[in-house]
Amino acid sequence: MNAILIDDEKPALQQLERLLKKDGRIQIAGKYTSARKGLEHLKEEKTDLVFLDIGMPEMNGLEAAEHIQAIHPGIRIIYITAYANYAVEAFELHALDYLLKPINPERFQKTLERIEQSMQAATEPRPEPVKPAAPAAASISCFKRLELYPAGDAKKRLKWRTYKAQEMFAYLLHHNERWVLKDQIVDSVWQEYEQDKAVTYLHTTVYHIRKLLKEWGVQAKVEFSQERYRLLKSNLQTDVEQFEAIIDSSQIRDEAHAKRNEQAVSLYRGEYLEEHDYSWASAKRKQLHQQYITANLRLSEYDFDRGRNDEALSRLLQLQDKEPYSEEICKMVMKGYMKASNQGQARVHYQSYETLLREELGIEPEQEFQQWARTLLSG
Repeated sequence: MNAILIDDEKPALQQLERLLKKDGRIQIAGKYTSARKGLEHLKEEKTDLVFLDIGMPEMNGLEAAEHIQAIHPGIRIIYITAYANYAVEAFELHALDYLLKPINPERFQKTLERIEQSMQAATEPRPEPVKPAAPAAASISCFKRLELYPAGDAKKRLKWRTYKAQEMFAYLLHHNERWVLKDQIVDSVWQEYEQDKAVTYLHTTVYHIRKLLKEWGVQAKVEFSQERYRLLKSNLQTDVEQFEAIIDSSQIRDEAHAKRNEQAVSLYRGEYLEEHDYSWASAKRKQLHQQYITANLRLSEYDFDRGRNDEALSRLLQLQDKEPYSEEICKMVMKGYMKASNQGQARVHYQSYETLLREELGIEPEQEFQQWARTLLSG
């Protein structure tokens, strides 16, 4: 076995070198006080192990580990840290083991035994795996709230370890398999933290997302390359993608067109990631909401044209609950009541709308709308 050692503190490097030479099982292929120099070595030479300090100023060990895994997936990493609070986290993040500074020789021997066992297990022959059937897709809902369900069980919602893990997954999902710069993710998801702390949180969160996806059996993965991340969804499809694939907000042409829009609006349980209120989702949220409103208006027009006044009015009244200040919806409701020869209800509806604007927004309806309403209500 060979290893490289990366630690910005020379005394720590020297102690680790002495311990390895004394044991003799691992050859030292390089020693570096900079993570970037260590990465350059790994790009040129195959290495079995990396002893990696977590607390380095130029690039901390958690960040360096992401780059190392991108160069050599599955390489064994042993973290070294002066801080006990990093220990459990470090043990989970890509690492085979961790060591606290100053390194205790007895604890170091246990690390070497763990390394040896890991290398032996990797070389043992394994039975030929049975090729599994293609897994069923999990389902993801993004309307109203982010929810992830395992394949074949729409009642069992999967739970995130932290709120930020949920937000980062949503952020990568939002970018639809496009690469996103690490700094852009930090600025969007961890904007309230200092840069160093935010980057550490990002790396631990990526680990937890990967771990949860694996535990849940979800066929998706978070990839890293050139300081960028992306989420590959495999066979996953969200309700938003289904909505966008079938929605057509143009004038309804026929029953088939109407049914497609009916199917699309039935997916809309609430606004896009509404309950999470992520600021980066606001533009998409407005776009999808407008598509939903327009599709419902077109469906209502189609129902009115075919004499289905009750269906059209029911749809419009439900729509106005979501958009209470919409002049366009109010107009269509009033037209619907007039088509049904219910002038009194049309008048009541306009007066209710007028009162709502006055009491909640402190404004009156536009003069043009007032004139239109008087003309309509006069018959």
